[in-house]
Amino acid sequence: MSEPISALNHASYDGIANIRECGLQGMITLRGDLSDKSLAKAVKDATGQNVPGQREALVSGDTGVCWMSPDELLVLVPYAEVETKLAAMVKALGKTHTLAINVSDARAVFTISGASAREVLGKVAPVDLSSEAFQPGQIRRSRLAQVAGAFWMDDAETFRVVCFRSAADYVFKLLKVAAQPGSEVGVY
Repeated sequence: MSEPISALNHASYDGIANIRECGLQGMITLRGDLSDKSLAKAVKDATGQNVPGQREALVSGDTGVCWMSPDELLVLVPYAEVETKLAAMVKALGKTHTLAINVSDARAVFTISGASAREVLGKVAPVDLSSEAFQPGQIRRSRLAQVAGAFWMDDAETFRVVCFRSAADYVFKLLKVAAQPGSEVGVY
């Protein structure tokens, strides 16, 4: 049996910010009534986190949970644990009307880090990324130029970006161009 590999096998680029493909990340899409107590318990058991509020990302390392829409969460767990965590979630949810599915191998994850990280992402996403409008712990689903993506901040100088695996090469090249030395525009 072949070993799983990430979309771009840890590709990286250093420019005005560091762009890095993060490797394998366990991800579970969970859809349902976010106010349901059994859903909240399943999320807490899997991640140690409460159900996040609107546009909130409660993430520490490779574990956490992100609000994606009024009825959808993205649950992050270590890649090696995703099947076990998913099975436990499904069991805990019982007959609750929900959908929980492993999307780990359908997604790619990148970090953008450094003092110019906001500027790099701001060039490709139509979102106000000023420090007044976007802080660690917040998430946005948006466009990354021509493709869909989501992103949150791990800290004041680090974004984590999720996109479809099929668009990983495009997103990496897009971020590389936005991070080229000499491309600073001084907005953030």
